Amino acid sequence: MSDPGYSNPYGPPPDNSSGTKFAVLFGAVVALLAASIYLYFQLEDVKGDMAKLRDQASREVATVREAAAVTAQTQRRTVDSLRDQLDAAQRQASMAAGQARIDATKKAEELAARLSAEQEKQKQLVAQQFSDVKANVAATETKLGETIKTEAARLDTKVESTKSELDKTIQDLKRVTGDLGVQSGLIATNGKELQALKALGERNYFEFNLAKTKQAQRVGDITILLKKADQKKNRYTIEVTADDKKTEKKDKTVNEPVQFLVAGARQPYEIVVNEVSKDRIVGYLATPKVREPRK
Repeated sequence: MSDPGYSNPYGPPPDNSSGTKFAVLFGAVVALLAASIYLYFQLEDVKGDMAKLRDQASREVATVREAAAVTAQTQRRTVDSLRDQLDAAQRQASMAAGQARIDATKKAEELAARLSAEQEKQKQLVAQQFSDVKANVAATETKLGETIKTEAARLDTKVESTKSELDKTIQDLKRVTGDLGVQSGLIATNGKELQALKALGERNYFEFNLAKTKQAQRVGDITILLKKADQKKNRYTIEVTADDKKTEKKDKTVNEPVQFLVAGARQPYEIVVNEVSKDRIVGYLATPKVREPRK
């Protein structure tokens, strides 16, 4: 069945003046993919930095604690030694008489003063060491928090930039009127633009690569039979089967929305062929997200 809306089936193909525009869009989508990969590796670097900072803080705390333990052990030994000397002096003082008792008592008092001073020194040293540990941990946490905040802000900026570029790419995609005279959805002319349409999520998309065969091939919930492919003129003829009804779409051109109605869909299905080669076509089928009975 020929298309009544097409008057010159073997005339020149549509104007390709938008080629430069599509090349720019192609570059934009490639940049988006590169940005996504860059963001992924940057996030992995941030995770690595966070792990290193935590390890560094743990090592510093362990080192200070070990030093504190050694110092405390040394001080305890000193205190124990002084206590032993004090006990010995007190015993000597209790047995001495006259001047000897006075000298022993004086020595005992001196040892008691030294013991008190050493205990106070040990107490202050331990307090200072734990204060240093607390300060180091707080500084590490502050540095880690600042690093996370900085990286998060940078990633947010990258995400916003990527989103803006994607929005611009989608806005630049064109809408055209299909062969049924119905305004079509956005049309993708290559694989990169099709990925952008899929990300937009307005319709379902089914890619195909059909060779000329005797049997129709299933694409989505329909079947397509390639009957003719004219590589030189970028034209093709297909037979579409939907709802057990066959419709021939004759002498269609590359990137032209080929529309047909399917029961339960309020919007027409669209076939867009992006490439015509010898006995083969490459393109996609776009179908509505929601299917409701037509009134």
